[in-house]
Amino acid sequence: MKPKTKRLITLSSSLFLFGVGCIILFYNLRGNLVFFYSPTELLEKSDVNSQKVRLGGMVKKESIFKEMVLQDNFKIQKITFVITDFENEIQVNYKGILPDLFKEGQGVVVEGNYEDNLFNAINVLAKHDENYMPPELKDLNLEASN
Repeated sequence: MKPKTKRLITLSSSLFLFGVGCIILFYNLRGNLVFFYSPTELLEKSDVNSQKVRLGGMVKKESIFKEMVLQDNFKIQKITFVITDFENEIQVNYKGILPDLFKEGQGVVVEGNYEDNLFNAINVLAKHDENYMPPELKDLNLEASN
C-alpha cells in the first residue's frame, strides 16, 4: 500500500471516530444542556416529577417566610418563598442557610425536586447582575468619594 493511501485511510478513520464520539457525547448531554427552567417552562413540562431539576427566576416581593423547626434534635431554619418569571409562580420550600445575596426581587436558582405544585429545594444559588459590588467595597467607595 502506498504511503498516500495509508494517510488517507488513517485520516478518514480518525474523522469517522471523532464524529461517532461527538454524536455519543451530544446524545448523552441532550437533557443537561438547559441550566435551569423558568416557572412557566417547569409547569409546562410533565416529566419532571420526582426528578432533580433546577428552577430559576426572581424571588417575589413579600413572599419570604422564615421559621425555626426542630429536625433530628437540631434547630433548622425553614424558608418558604415564591419564584416568579412574571407569568407564573412556584412556591419553594428550603431548609438550611441561605446565601448572602438572597433577597426579595433578586434572581435565584434553586435545585431540587418538583412535586404537586411545590418545589422542595436542596440547594439555593443567589444570582447577581454584572454591576454587583460587595457591601464592604461599596461602603469604602462611598467614603472615598466624600
